[in-house]
Amino acid sequence: MHAFQTAAALVFAASLGATGALAAEASAELKDANGTSVGIVTLHAVPHGVLLRANFTALPEGPHAFHVHAVGDCTPPFASAGGHYNPGGAKHGLTADEGHHAGDMPNLHVPASGALEIEVFNASLRLDDALFDADGAAIVVHEGPDDYASDPAGNAGGRIACGVIRR
Repeated sequence: MHAFQTAAALVFAASLGATGALAAEASAELKDANGTSVGIVTLHAVPHGVLLRANFTALPEGPHAFHVHAVGDCTPPFASAGGHYNPGGAKHGLTADEGHHAGDMPNLHVPASGALEIEVFNASLRLDDALFDADGAAIVVHEGPDDYASDPAGNAGGRIACGVIRR
């Protein structure tokens, strides 16, 4: 993991105090628009948020935004996943003075091989009834990086991979 990724993951530390029954673990298999699996993200409940362990096998090289989206529907081109998961109604972006969406996370930096294994701590996320509501939630990778500021989505471009989060 790059030092920037580690620092960005640790800086991501504002709690929204979500309520509801907690699941201990969940996962999402991410697929590209052709239906090819590009990786698995496992979400583990920890005392102050969620630890996401991602094992990507086939993403394009370069920086990519990595978010939790509000709807558990991954119909290509993945607009069906809705906007970022944002139960607190916050502004977008890790650098926003007003806070950030619970689904905002640090960018991925994928090497030429397309394979990346990373852990990201998200203090704003909970594996609770709000995340697993009637329409669910999804993990999405975008074609470009999140600028951590532009509202509502970080100017990250199209969505290149998506996976529904399942308990």
